[in-house]
Amino acid sequence: MLVADRYQLDQPLGRGAIGEVWHATDQVLNRAVAVKLLRPGQTDQVAATDAERFRLEAQTAARLNHPNLVGVHDFGSHGGRLFLVMELVDGWTLAQERARRSVLPPDEAAGIAAQMAAGLAAAHCRQVIHRDIKPGNVMLTADGTVKITDFGIARFANDQAGTLTATGKIVGSAAYLSPERGLGQPAQPASDVYSLGCVLYELLTGRPPFPGTNAVAVVKQHIETAPIPPAQLRPELPHPLSDYVLDLLAKDPARRPTAEQAATWLTGYQERPNPVSPEPRDEPTTELPASSPTEQTGTSPAPAQRAHSRRMSPKALLGLAGFALLATVVAVGVSLASGDNDPAMPAPGSTPSSSAPAAPASETPSSSPPAASAPSPTPGDRKPEENRREADEERKKAEEQRKREDQKEDKKGKG
Repeated sequence: MLVADRYQLDQPLGRGAIGEVWHATDQVLNRAVAVKLLRPGQTDQVAATDAERFRLEAQTAARLNHPNLVGVHDFGSHGGRLFLVMELVDGWTLAQERARRSVLPPDEAAGIAAQMAAGLAAAHCRQVIHRDIKPGNVMLTADGTVKITDFGIARFANDQAGTLTATGKIVGSAAYLSPERGLGQPAQPASDVYSLGCVLYELLTGRPPFPGTNAVAVVKQHIETAPIPPAQLRPELPHPLSDYVLDLLAKDPARRPTAEQAATWLTGYQERPNPVSPEPRDEPTTELPASSPTEQTGTSPAPAQRAHSRRMSPKALLGLAGFALLATVVAVGVSLASGDNDPAMPAPGSTPSSSAPAAPASETPSSSPPAASAPSPTPGDRKPEENRREADEERKKAEEQRKREDQKEDKKGKG
């Protein structure tokens, strides 16, 4: 099929929640590209408002130029279907890599997350939010370059779904959805950082922070349950890295590091010689005083503030009252395990095989993200036992809260 009288679709590469990806040939420039055809809308013709919104999003994504982002070349509409023309990456998805290897060494996982954070930081500087960071939207190449794909699509799909009151979909994968998005709040740069934390958690432990088969139950855990520290699931993990993952997963968006700060810390961690953490000491658990929420700025919150970063703000907790209403919305639209994460369904430019090729020749620039400066004091520099005590306290409180809620529900049922 010839799209827009220019792009010859050669062979399918994969299928995801919102469209299908093709290996194609740009007949004007005589180069290989990836073409993503979005699924048809609810009507036979693409609405003018949807086409305009997609145009604006595609133009924004096309302005992003970073070695860790898949480039966007063109966009348009063909036969009533919107399409996006992207850089063809000769590689495989992070979802395929994780399926093949289960867990990654700490340094390698930190390196992948550092490149992802660098790409997100570049996008956030342009006021672009991805909204659907997950292993299926991350590409790996033979030279070690990491590239995030689908910028410009996730936000459009989210906005488009917001107008579908009949189905009320929320675009995003439940396993990587931030608490604020689970509460129906708008996505923000910190939402991408939370999803990055979920991906890094999975690379280190072999499972997402909140596994499950029920999307609503998973989203509910994102909102109100403290994650198990990665080092508890995999004891050989360095505690500074385990602790930093928990900071990326802070319930309050304002308490998460920015993507730029995450890139700096993770790059610095990866470059440290044999990063290790001190042996934990057997100390009694103490109650930590509550701290007031801080506004997100260009600098990283102080370690003392980060100690409470995994607590949700009181305002956000009030939103839990509306979770029951939101649950039916999320159940319809949240994708817990979409085709993008299926190793048999490669993302743009990936090979059809289910495992990474031994040494594929890269068609993309092999430049790596710019070296980051030495990390400033971060949660990874705190004493690990403080983080574990705090996490234990959070889990106990969450369990007590759930018990109280269950008791209330039982009383209502008996009444």
